[in-house]
Amino acid sequence: MHHPLSSLIDQIVANAERRGDFKDLPGAGKPLPHLDDPQNAVLNRMMKEADAKSPVIVLRRQILEAHERLKGLTDEAARKVEMARLADLQMKLAIEMEAFRKYG
Repeated sequence: MHHPLSSLIDQIVANAERRGDFKDLPGAGKPLPHLDDPQNAVLNRMMKEADAKSPVIVLRRQILEAHERLKGLTDEAARKVEMARLADLQMKLAIEMEAFRKYG
């Protein structure tokens, strides 16, 4: 399948090659590292370099923390507040997971 930007991408790469932008790159001549998810490799690398986390990971961590806080609460009013917060986090996680299933 032909990508609509293929010719533009080819032109940009050819210009970069003519300028010598690809000379002396780190890792030149070495095999590419194994990619578990080649379709999202660039996005995953950018997120790793920026120490970014997906909303699902952040929400799961917050849910675990809320469970731990709930274990230590004895005051009924504080427990209700924490349970409401936990329910809200679980709902957000369910929405994120559904969006991921639908749209990837």
